Amino acid sequence: MKILAVEQNKNALEKLTGILAGLEPEAEVLAFDNSPQALAAAREQKVDVAFLDVSLPEMDGFLLGQYLKDLNPSVNLVYMGEQRSDAFDAMGLRASGCLLQPISEQVVGTELKELRNPVDARIPSRMFIQTFGNFEVFVDGRPIAFKYTRTKELLAILVNNRGAQTTNGEIIADLWEDDGDPDRKISYLSNLRQDLQNTLTKLKLNDIILKQRGSLAIAMDKVECDLFDWLEKKKESRYQYMGDYMNQYSWPEFFHATLDEISYAMDDE
Repeated sequence: MKILAVEQNKNALEKLTGILAGLEPEAEVLAFDNSPQALAAAREQKVDVAFLDVSLPEMDGFLLGQYLKDLNPSVNLVYMGEQRSDAFDAMGLRASGCLLQPISEQVVGTELKELRNPVDARIPSRMFIQTFGNFEVFVDGRPIAFKYTRTKELLAILVNNRGAQTTNGEIIADLWEDDGDPDRKISYLSNLRQDLQNTLTKLKLNDIILKQRGSLAIAMDKVECDLFDWLEKKKESRYQYMGDYMNQYSWPEFFHATLDEISYAMDDE
């Protein structure tokens, strides 16, 4: 968990960071006494919880909180103010909480236990899969290089099927549509499957693909994927569907239409 602490009073900031370190020893606390540096840090890494002084100069805590929400809609904002009226302003911004200064370990601990948005405690995946726009796959921040171009498309099919076991026949139908010579395609698919396995083995990601006799599936809980995250969290997702999906392929058109319908329904809510 990453916690952002922003307090203009350096003594109060030191007290807050000490409390946070004691309550969440495994968390990474990013401490700043001004808004611009805090916002710059939040642009570089995802912040789960932010404790914000409402009276910050240059950019007050409420405005900083709005920018943090733009970067991560699920961030938990806890405002710190000297007046009770600050609490009403904070609740109007759908904050996780508001503390009256001077703060104490007890009230900070209560806020951490009752966060508005649960913090994902899973270990971040080394693999990130991008489906919005062009389909791309990254490991440790770098695109994967497969031996065969269609190996990447094979992985795209598994991602599109969202954890469902996909048979060899279904994969062939998507990869080559109505192209003839099915026997040759089975042999080619065998090469693609082997390339996928070899590539992931070299990257020490053997658990990404779930194999059964004659079918494959992707382990959704082992990867980070914009599609999976958006379907689960909708407007709270850090990724937002803007109408583009696996642009370089034609076979996802039916699910692409489904994504449009989900998006339209969200806009009507």
